[in-house]
Amino acid sequence: MQSSPPDLAGLSAAERNLLDTITAEEKVTVSADDVMELRRLTRPAASRILSRLEAKGWVQRIKRGLYMPIPLGAGSREPAVEDAWLLAMRLFAPCHISGWSAAEHWDLTEQIFNAVAVVTSAPQRRGEQAYGGVRFRVRTIPEGKLFGSRKVWVGSHAVSIADPSRMLIEILDAPEMGGGGRHTVDVVSAYWRSEHANADSLLDYAIRYGRGTVFKRMGYLAERFGSAPDTWLSKCEEHVTQGVSELDPAGPKRGTIVSRWNLRVNLPVDEAPR
Repeated sequence: MQSSPPDLAGLSAAERNLLDTITAEEKVTVSADDVMELRRLTRPAASRILSRLEAKGWVQRIKRGLYMPIPLGAGSREPAVEDAWLLAMRLFAPCHISGWSAAEHWDLTEQIFNAVAVVTSAPQRRGEQAYGGVRFRVRTIPEGKLFGSRKVWVGSHAVSIADPSRMLIEILDAPEMGGGGRHTVDVVSAYWRSEHANADSLLDYAIRYGRGTVFKRMGYLAERFGSAPDTWLSKCEEHVTQGVSELDPAGPKRGTIVSRWNLRVNLPVDEAPR
């Protein structure tokens, strides 16, 4: 059963004024720091205001110290975030949207996922998290590895998203961020057939990223689906590390081993669209 929208009559003048400012600035989240900056209050006073607004149904607590404004006329006091990317920027900064979410944005997949894929350099306790009715799949990478993103605008707010080549590197490193091994292969195939394909950029990112398993999967799949020249493939091969890796790390420990790439092909690559 949905809750009734909050009542404007229950707000003090100070609370109304604060909500007007939050709305005008299109804030997706608000914290005590925001209130202190907007109203020059002490932290205890700012925290009390947010607690009162939560009790009156005007903000929803996302996590300790962080709240999400509830739009006027919302049918529920716990609505889903209208744009989860903006919430991700606040929750996981420094970060960028990547994985299947970036693949959707760049038209490299038609599959729809019910969670937002985020890569961050901020420590996280869990890979799967949920806030405000939104599910996130989060992966942490070392500080300094967060490069290759572009800025897109959602309303008046900037969002960082992995560019197509950077997104590919991240799902080759962690296929679960691409929706699993099978879907990752499909996205790689779509990349090489798209206007986004850029062999030089891909190799540059892979070298900067510095993961041997990326070169194994990238080289093998480029050889199968790409248009990269032999010189590019040879440069890629130079960075292949010792030991055999799986094309799909979550797949079975069986399949043909391609010695050039030290890679076990443990899923049906031939079925990928071309």
